[in-house]
Amino acid sequence: MIIGIDLGTTNSAVGIWRDGKAELIPNSLGHVLTPSAVSIDDSGALIVGLAARERQVSHPGTTATTFKRYMGSRKAKKLGKDARGYSKDYLPEELSAMVLRSLKADAERFLGEPVTDAVITVPAYFNDKQRQATRRAGQLAGLNVERLLNEPTAAALAYGIHQKDVESRFLVFDLGGGTFDVSVLELFDGVIEVRASTGDNQLGGEDFNELLIDAFFRQNGDAMKLHGKNADATAYQRMREQAERCRRQLSSEHTGFMRVVWNETEYTFEITEDQFEKSAETLLERLRVPVLRALRDSNIHVETLSEIVLVGGATRMPIVRKAVTRMFGRFPAANINPDEAVALGAAVQAGLKARDATLKEVVLTDVCPYSLGVDTAERTASGLRMGIFAPIIERNTLIPASREKSFSPIDDKQTKVSFTIYQGESRNVNDNIALGSVSIPVPPGRASQTQVNVRFTYDINGLLEVDVHIPQTGQRRELVITDDETRIAPDEIKRRREALAALKVHPRDDAANLALIARAERLYEQSLGEKREFIARCLSQFAETVEGQDPRAIEQARTKISQTFDSLEGETFL
Repeated sequence: MIIGIDLGTTNSAVGIWRDGKAELIPNSLGHVLTPSAVSIDDSGALIVGLAARERQVSHPGTTATTFKRYMGSRKAKKLGKDARGYSKDYLPEELSAMVLRSLKADAERFLGEPVTDAVITVPAYFNDKQRQATRRAGQLAGLNVERLLNEPTAAALAYGIHQKDVESRFLVFDLGGGTFDVSVLELFDGVIEVRASTGDNQLGGEDFNELLIDAFFRQNGDAMKLHGKNADATAYQRMREQAERCRRQLSSEHTGFMRVVWNETEYTFEITEDQFEKSAETLLERLRVPVLRALRDSNIHVETLSEIVLVGGATRMPIVRKAVTRMFGRFPAANINPDEAVALGAAVQAGLKARDATLKEVVLTDVCPYSLGVDTAERTASGLRMGIFAPIIERNTLIPASREKSFSPIDDKQTKVSFTIYQGESRNVNDNIALGSVSIPVPPGRASQTQVNVRFTYDINGLLEVDVHIPQTGQRRELVITDDETRIAPDEIKRRREALAALKVHPRDDAANLALIARAERLYEQSLGEKREFIARCLSQFAETVEGQDPRAIEQARTKISQTFDSLEGETFL
C-alpha cells in the first residue's frame, strides 16, 4: 500500500489513489488537513496536529511549529523533559517524523491495513541536505520513502496534466506557509517533463504574518516590550496567532483586525487590504524573480503556457492573486483547494508508482534544482584566484543525468588533487553549499600534461555519485554524496560569510565597480551553458582590469561590459 503525503510548513495531508481517483484521508478529527505542529504535555505525552497548534500560545516552550523551514539544519527545539528533568532537543527531521507518523496512523485507521510505503512531497527548491533530511524523517516514521516528489509537480498531477491528450505547458506557482516554488512542466507523447524548477525556501505566508506583526508594533509603540529576544514567549505567540488570523481575514474581507490583551492592557490594530498590499511590496517583488528565472531556464514564453496554476494556502491572499494576474496578464487557475492540491497530486503519484490500472501510463521526469560542481582556481595577471565554482551538472538539467568535465593540477610539483563538491549558483564557492570532498594522487610531471576527469551522476532521488579518474595512471576515486550529519548549518554559513565580508578592503569597492560585479554575478546565476561561461569570462577580465588599478582602463572596461550586459538582458520572457 503506497500513500501520498504532503508534508507542509503549516498543514500536512495524506492521500491515496483508489477507485480511479485521488482521495484525501481524514484524520481522527475528520479533517483532511493536519496542522504541522508538535507539543509535549506535562505528563510527557506527545501531541500532534490541531491540539498541538492550539497549545502554541499557552505552551510555547513545549510546542513546535514551522520547523519545515529548518529541515536539514541542526536547529533544534527543546520540548518536554526526560526522567531526570532535563529538556530534550528535537531536530526538524525528528519533529517532521512525528507528524508523518501521525499521518501514517490516520491512513492505517482509515484503510484498515498496514501502510509501509509513501511518496512524500518536498519544495522543488529543497537542496540535497533538505531532501535527505526529509527522507530520513520518513524513515524515522516507519515509512519506506518510494520517492520524493516536487510539490509543483504534484500540483500539476492534481490538475490532471497526466490525463491530457494534447501537448500542454503548465506553470505552477506554489506559495505555502514557509516556502515558494515555481515549476514549468510540459506534457508530450505521454511524458511529463519538468522543464525548470526554482523558488525561495525562505518566502511564504509566515513572512506576510511578520509584516503584520511589525505594522502592529509600529502602531502600538508601548507594546514593544512584547517583541524581541526578551519578549515573553506567550505574548509573542499571541501576536503570531493574531497575525495569522488577520491575514486570513484579509483573504475574504477588505479590512483585517488584530487584538492582543496582555497584563490587563488591550492592544489593537486595523489594516486595509490596500495598506497591506503596500507594506508587502518587497515580498511581492520577490515572487517575481523565481518566475522570471523559471521561464528563462525553460526557454518557454508566458504566452505559450496552457495553464498558470496557484497552489499553497498563501495564494488565497487577494494581494498575491492580483500580483500573479498582473505578472502574467491573465487570471490563474485555482479551481482546486490550494491547501489540498499537493496532497492530491502525491496520491496520483502513489497510484502511478503502484501501476494502478485506472491510470494512463505516463513517464514523469524531473530536473536537478541546483547546479552541482567543484571548486577550482584560475590564473590571472595578478596571481592565482581560488574558490571559483565550476558547474558540472547545471540547474534544471533533466535527471537522471551524468556529466563530465576535465581539469588539470595547478602546479607542476603537486602530488594530489582535491575537489570539494558544491551545490548552488554563485561563482564564489563560499556562497554555495559544500556537500563533500574527494582527493586523488597525481603523477609527477608538468601540470598541463595531467588530465583529471570528474564525472557527476545524479539520480531521480537526489543521490549524487562523483567519479574522479586520471587516464594517465588509471587511478580512480569514487564518492557517493548521501546524508552527512556534520554539514555546516545555514546560520553558521551566514555568520562566516559576514565575517569574511567585513575583511574586504580594496579599490574595487568603488560603487560603480561593485554594481557591475553584482550585476555580472546575478546574470551568471540566471544563465546557463555558453551564456554563463561568457559572463564568467567577462567577470574575470573585469576583475583583472580592476586589479591593475588604472582608472581609465577600468572605466573603459566597465562601459564596454555594461553595454554587453544591456544587450544580453534585452531578451525578455515576461
